[in-house]
Amino acid sequence: MLTCPDPPPVTVVLDPHDDLPHTRAAQAAHNPTTGRATVHPTVGTDSTICLAYDILAALGKPVPVTGYPSLDPDPPWAMAAAWTLATPITHLTVLRAHLLGRRRIHDLLTLRERTGVHLVLVCHRRRPTPTLEQALRQVDHRLADAAARLPGTDDTDLPHSRPPRPVPTHDRWLNLPALTTYRSGDVTRRRCRCTPPLAHDRGFHPPQMPPATATEVARRLHTRAAHPHLAAQLATAVFTAASDAQLATARPTDGAATIALHDPDGLRFGCLTHPVPPWARPLLLAAAYQHAIAEAGDIPLFDAPFTGNDLPHLYDLADTCKLRPPQPPKPRARPGRPAPKLQDQRTIWPFSNAHYRYPWAVPEYMRGCPPPPAWRR
Repeated sequence: MLTCPDPPPVTVVLDPHDDLPHTRAAQAAHNPTTGRATVHPTVGTDSTICLAYDILAALGKPVPVTGYPSLDPDPPWAMAAAWTLATPITHLTVLRAHLLGRRRIHDLLTLRERTGVHLVLVCHRRRPTPTLEQALRQVDHRLADAAARLPGTDDTDLPHSRPPRPVPTHDRWLNLPALTTYRSGDVTRRRCRCTPPLAHDRGFHPPQMPPATATEVARRLHTRAAHPHLAAQLATAVFTAASDAQLATARPTDGAATIALHDPDGLRFGCLTHPVPPWARPLLLAAAYQHAIAEAGDIPLFDAPFTGNDLPHLYDLADTCKLRPPQPPKPRARPGRPAPKLQDQRTIWPFSNAHYRYPWAVPEYMRGCPPPPAWRR
């Protein structure tokens, strides 16, 4: 099981008068990009799953998580720990901690042991509750006064300006040529444990994205995907132009700097090692951490480490993120006639034989989509 050998002590902040400036100070400190997250637990419930969702929402993930049993707390807590480690979050502040029950306190302490996060519990009482005191007996902790720990903020310190308008690319589809070769008709049956050469040493160069596009792809994957394995799979398909059969060979033992995709049957151009761009490394790290927390063994990196029903597919996440292969050109309007309406608005995933060793032996089915850009072997 993944654990931190020496997590920092738990800080219990006592705010008996429930002063508004202290709460505002804790909320103003919330900034996951700098390693600090503030969680305001949902009131009216003592559900530990709900608290895990609150943490995921504070990290910018969509909740509730789909595909897993609604009463199983292990998947959402494993996701919360994986994203905390991969982001990385160093400080986690939980407000209204005096309302937490035994199970939710236990799960918070387990999250601390797994991630090494500095856990801050804000209690609006003169002393910790008996439940919290009992849970902290075997845990290194310290008490702090809210006036010293949360000095408060004035109204002049709070932002009053309107949030910036979203960039136009946030709401439109991104056509990524690398996804043209994702769909394949083969399944890798043999396992390969070789150390493949780098892709560029064999002359394989996946389609490159402009830096602005890569930043937008990373933003969408971080904000619209709660499943680490699924976000990592789509990210890898984007920067490697690999097929689903190749992606199924990735292992959680791969490092964050490179990922090895195998071709044991020689259908394409052999096993290749791809460098992982910086924008995709947190996504692959989150998937690897989730496997370690779930103790999933040596199953493929992009397989769900927990059993679920109707788990989302890569196609589902791609539609949510509005990422797709280049689509067929829209029909043109004839003079004096309106443009014909598209009958099917769903994303078309073509079958391309561009990366096969013998393209002439594999019939492709592009369905009107443009072919992928030329590449060199």
